[in-house]
This record gives sequence, C-alpha cells and structure tokens, in this order.
Amino acid sequence: MVLRTLSDEDRAKARAKALAARTRRAEIKKSFGSGALSITEILDLVPDDEALGRLRVLDLLESLPGVGEIRAAALMDKLGISPSRRLRGLGRKQREALIEHFGGTPPPTKE
Repeated sequence: MVLRTLSDEDRAKARAKALAARTRRAEIKKSFGSGALSITEILDLVPDDEALGRLRVLDLLESLPGVGEIRAAALMDKLGISPSRRLRGLGRKQREALIEHFGGTPPPTKE
C-alpha cells in the first residue's frame, strides 16, 4: 500500500485534529473519574463524537479512582468485553452490562 505524500499544511491539519481528539478523550476520562459524567451520558455521546468513539473501554475504566490495569481488566472480563474494545464497538448487551454495573438503568429494549 502506497501512502499519499502529505503537504506541510495537510500534516499540520492532521496534527491539530489528533491533538483535539486526545484532548477530548482526556476531558471525558477526567469527568468520568470525578463523577461529573455518568457512563450512560458518555455512551449517549459516542454516536456523535468520533474522538470519543475511539476511546478504549479499558482506558475509560482506568480513569476511575482506585481502578488500575488489574481491576479494569477483571471488570472487562466479568462483563464479557474484550480488552481492545473501543466505546464505538460496544454491543447492546455490553453497553447494558456497563450501565448496570455503574448503577444506572439501561434504556428499554425495543422488541
């Protein structure tokens, strides 16, 4: 696969976009860790936020106080979520399991 050569302007735009995405993900993790945002609110933002959709669930869980790699991995295993899963890739049952674990009520299912 041949990569396209980027101009200096394109490279600068890509750097700015990447910085904005990293900053957005850091803000969300900080808000979740402090309790300002619930898991339900975060999951509701995912469809409209490209940067947030690319955040790994493991990284989000590790932003909680007292939760490190081991506890986050154990929780992911308990809920049946792959360690490499990103927020945008969560299935309906995985979303519901996360919401239930954090004390929210999952949205009603459409049947």
